[in-house]
Amino acid sequence: MINFNGTIVSQDSNILTQNRAFLYGDAVFETVKIVNSKILFLEDHYFRLMASMRVVRMEIPMNFTMEYLEEQILSLAANNSLSNSSRARITVFRNDGGYYLPQINTVSYLIHTIGIEEKLYSFSQQKYEVDLFKDFYVTKQLLSSIKTTNRILNITASIFASENGYDNCLLLNDSKNVVEAIQGNIFMLTGNKLITPPVSEGCLNGVMRKQILEFAKKVGNLEVVEEVISPFDLQKADELFITNVIKGIQPITKYRKKDFDVVLAKVLLEKLNEVVSAT
Repeated sequence: MINFNGTIVSQDSNILTQNRAFLYGDAVFETVKIVNSKILFLEDHYFRLMASMRVVRMEIPMNFTMEYLEEQILSLAANNSLSNSSRARITVFRNDGGYYLPQINTVSYLIHTIGIEEKLYSFSQQKYEVDLFKDFYVTKQLLSSIKTTNRILNITASIFASENGYDNCLLLNDSKNVVEAIQGNIFMLTGNKLITPPVSEGCLNGVMRKQILEFAKKVGNLEVVEEVISPFDLQKADELFITNVIKGIQPITKYRKKDFDVVLAKVLLEKLNEVVSAT
């Protein structure tokens, strides 16, 4: 028996009592965008998920092929009438048993889908203001680069942003450098130089980050580099924008007293939507 919100109930009636994702954050996940019954950037998502499972020493089932996971995600989207445009999340968690040391390394998974109104990526011209989140720091380690269900730093930063009237916050690593936003990678344009922090700084190895790097390298007279970004660099930037696979590109228009242009972000958005339109 267990006590659930003041009521004594059978432990069997609450599946979370042994779930390792719930108890210890022992899970990894991928969030994908579905357009016209296809998963955008499927291969990148699949290999990142497999790499994440290897990093945390989960046993990868023999049937976990890219084709199998694609079919599982798309069949659910079809069942929910969301094949046209939606987001799906697959969470892979280690099976029940043990405390910090698991008894087994086999896994189970959960997929759910949510509809998205627009197929193409877009952003509004409204003000989008950010500031630094300094209460806690991202560590420069491999675990920071994968998507685990331990996102308490991001949650706390989101609450901080909401309480202070910001649209987002930029996260710092333990060297006090800027590594990413709450829910996406950060890019900074200074002159003709586009910079994003290297994964070694502790940022997420984002799928959309990879796409934007590839698109940007095809823009004429633009130098694209992965370099450390300090908080002082932000004040000298011409543009700042955030990327993730659901939103695409989100320009930052204001950081403290500095306002930013939205020029390169529009160019990259067009290139991104060319890929989506071809899906």
